[in-house]
Amino acid sequence: MARTGLNEWEAKAAGFEVETVLLESTDQAGYMPDAEGLTVKLVVEMRTGRLLGGQAVGKRGADKRVDVLATALYASLTVTQLEELDLAYAPPFNSVWDPVQAAATRVRRHGPAQSSS
Repeated sequence: MARTGLNEWEAKAAGFEVETVLLESTDQAGYMPDAEGLTVKLVVEMRTGRLLGGQAVGKRGADKRVDVLATALYASLTVTQLEELDLAYAPPFNSVWDPVQAAATRVRRHGPAQSSS
């Protein structure tokens, strides 16, 4: 279990209007025989699409995903920019689309306005 930035309640208490997404995925390519569940949650500012925080829970790989989110927070990335990152693909460690990127895609398609700047 790992987290970075604001959780949903902290963001609302700070006055942000937020969108959240919870994505159930796996810690590696799903066809790998020992793939385990991994859950990623993103907290995003509705108006701008800027990432405010995130959490990950899983037997393996939660730390990797939260490291990516912490870097995205440091760089003030939007979910569109997060979705466009070129993250490592290796079936024993990750799917073609990382769960963080899949969650960002879900927010972008169903949630806040986006800005690429």
